[in-house]
Amino acid sequence: MSTGKKEPSQPVNPLPQAGETGSSPESLEPAQSQDAIDAMLAQATALRGAAVPADSGAPSLAPVGEQRCGLIAIVGKPNVGKSTLLNALVGQKVSITSRKAQTTRHRITGMRTRAATQFVFVDTPGFQTRHGNALNRSLNRTVVGAVNDVDLIVFVVEAGQFNLADAKVLALLPEKTPAILLANKFDLIHRRAEIAPWLRSMQERHNFAEFVPMSANNAKDVERLFGICEKYLPVQPWMYGADELTDRSDRFMAAEIIREKLFRLTGDELPYTSTVIIDQYEEEGNLRKIAATIVVERDGHKGMIIGEKGEKLKRIGTEARHELEALTGGKVFLEIWVKVRSGWADDEARVKTFGYE
Repeated sequence: MSTGKKEPSQPVNPLPQAGETGSSPESLEPAQSQDAIDAMLAQATALRGAAVPADSGAPSLAPVGEQRCGLIAIVGKPNVGKSTLLNALVGQKVSITSRKAQTTRHRITGMRTRAATQFVFVDTPGFQTRHGNALNRSLNRTVVGAVNDVDLIVFVVEAGQFNLADAKVLALLPEKTPAILLANKFDLIHRRAEIAPWLRSMQERHNFAEFVPMSANNAKDVERLFGICEKYLPVQPWMYGADELTDRSDRFMAAEIIREKLFRLTGDELPYTSTVIIDQYEEEGNLRKIAATIVVERDGHKGMIIGEKGEKLKRIGTEARHELEALTGGKVFLEIWVKVRSGWADDEARVKTFGYE
């Protein structure tokens, strides 16, 4: 699962990069006129709608023999679409998603090698502002560490939106590292006049290298993002093998997939502090035997997960097992238990024991 080779469903070629015909906007000075911003938006929109060339063959983003490789941090407030973007860029699920904020809790690295360029994307937890417990302090340290150790930052916001949670993440971005403003859900903006003033205010907040209007669910937009990011990566040898997709182990992914099903099937009823621990992970030929524990803070949460006659827990286990079998290509025997550990999320030692940095 961690080193599987991705076979694309159909070959695609990159769209034009910034600086070529129909280039996406570069940095804007705050004093630029509204007309200039409108013109820039027209260019960006034209590029976004450009067709992917129909001819097949592997994309070539860098000269043969000149290897490029670099770290790209994907940052933003909780639940803004960072994990969805990472999965789309890698071409396989490496980071779990749900409607629940704080779903991503670890620094997840996903790799994609295209021609001579290796993109190493780092998905980070959403920066936490509402709770100050030990778990959230750990998540915030992960975000801060990521943005100070990369070649490029992709700052994800919802197009036309900016609030205090966005501002707190923006304040973490170092001036020395180039940052791209990625306006997600741009397809929901129907009038340019609605976005131009917002874009001007964003450029006044930070000297972004580029503005990228897109939707993380649009394959053409994701394809275009590779060309935009590539020019910021240094010429250097690759960090990983060409076929590697993530640096996380199968054991780690098992815990994440169970936690994803837990959050998706319990909705907002279950507090975000619930977590999953893998007690056993054994491989016997094509069979994987996995024993996991869902950890909650209260007895009431335990009953919520188990459900009437154990039906909710059974469904969590069934959906997790099916996805694990699809990812590993083998059979999975999965046992899940639920235990109460009161106050674990505010206990620094236990937070570390449970695998948080």
